[in-house]
Amino acid sequence: MLETLHAIIATLLIITIVVQTRSSGLSATFGGSGASTVVQRRGAEKLIFQASIVLSIAFFALSIVRWYIY
Repeated sequence: MLETLHAIIATLLIITIVVQTRSSGLSATFGGSGASTVVQRRGAEKLIFQASIVLSIAFFALSIVRWYIY
């Protein structure tokens, strides 16, 4: 039961992380962009971002629960 729930949360977490997009490419990672920009999330992007936070907290909490049960 807990293994199945953990697998579902992990799959949803992977999907929400992969779906998130960034406007900057690999060059910005190494300082390629000259100006620093503030990222404002709106609409679906904000919902996906918040869902990934909730799913990561649930994944971590379920990992701790499974650690103590098994």
